[in-house]
Amino acid sequence: LCGLLNGLFGSGGGVVAVPLLESSNLEPKKSHATSVALIFLLSIATTLSYLLGDKLDFGLSWQYIPYGIIGAVIGAVLLKKIPNSLLRRIFGGVMLFAAFRIMMK
Repeated sequence: LCGLLNGLFGSGGGVVAVPLLESSNLEPKKSHATSVALIFLLSIATTLSYLLGDKLDFGLSWQYIPYGIIGAVIGAVLLKKIPNSLLRRIFGGVMLFAAFRIMMK
């Protein structure tokens, strides 16, 4: 399911992976970190699929990669400092915001 969401939307697998990992009694921070590792591998597979199908615009993507890397580093540093209860609220808020954006399009 994570791979399907990642392939269809370019991301979104974490929305499924994090709750599944947490239901397996993995602590929230490890669930988020494990989800990122999972999504990384799924993103590589998705990228190759889009590349082989000639649906990838590297010129445009290179403009955003540095910002994504900076955001990833900041997120990894903040994850260590955020309490689990706040992390759950932030994750829930991001999911609600994403759902709202999708509904408004």
